[in-house]
Amino acid sequence: METQTSNTPFYEPSGDECELFERAWKNRLPLLIKGPTGCGKTRFVSHMAARLGLPLHTVACHDDLTAADLVGRHLIGDGETIWNDGPLTRAVREGGICYLDEVVEARKDTTVVLHPLADDRRMLPIDRTGELLQAPPSFMLVVSYNPGYQNFLKGMKPSTRQRFVSLTFDFPTAAQEEAVLVGETGIDSMTAKRLVSIAGAFRALRDHDLEEVASTRLLVYAATLIKDGYDPVRACRAALVETLTDDTETAVALSEVVSATFGR
Repeated sequence: METQTSNTPFYEPSGDECELFERAWKNRLPLLIKGPTGCGKTRFVSHMAARLGLPLHTVACHDDLTAADLVGRHLIGDGETIWNDGPLTRAVREGGICYLDEVVEARKDTTVVLHPLADDRRMLPIDRTGELLQAPPSFMLVVSYNPGYQNFLKGMKPSTRQRFVSLTFDFPTAAQEEAVLVGETGIDSMTAKRLVSIAGAFRALRDHDLEEVASTRLLVYAATLIKDGYDPVRACRAALVETLTDDTETAVALSEVVSATFGR
């Protein structure tokens, strides 16, 4: 297990992802992270930003995200027009990390603004001010998405995708996930083992009774409630069962798994 400092968000490595991230940053390469919801992509980026001592600007992408939302826009205040940098521009100026979460949710005409930053030019043109910013060596562009949600209309353009080195995330092994729960919440190892066992049973239902399976994030929520003294079965129902399904029969079946695991 990697040593964590008090200022570094907890993260349990599952392979060489920390080394790849650091080498990509050192060699000025943009990084694409793929993986299911709640498997630790955002926490990983936060961990690496703290580990490298870099400011982090995170953007939650959506259908209405425009290039101006990333780059910046003129605002009117006190009778004058003032330029306001967007998160992408701030990250370039500061030499930090700009992280675009679920990048495929953004319109393709918006993500085109990333192209000159994501190749050997490492430049950001700001058309509205006439600036051409050269990214400093410490700047890094990181994007992520969930491949399970991709469809014909929502996917990365090949011209965008081929500008990145890529890293695939999945849910950790049982032992690693137990370590995450203990390290993140301070819960005892037996309870962590039981929660991970429940997640394994729920994940076996992927594409059958559940559209989404129990993520590591949801397990952390359940562990947090239990650590605070909340009843384990009720905690799992609130953090896992009710979050994953609205179907009464499915909820009953999942609750039976929880009750059996905790000996109720």
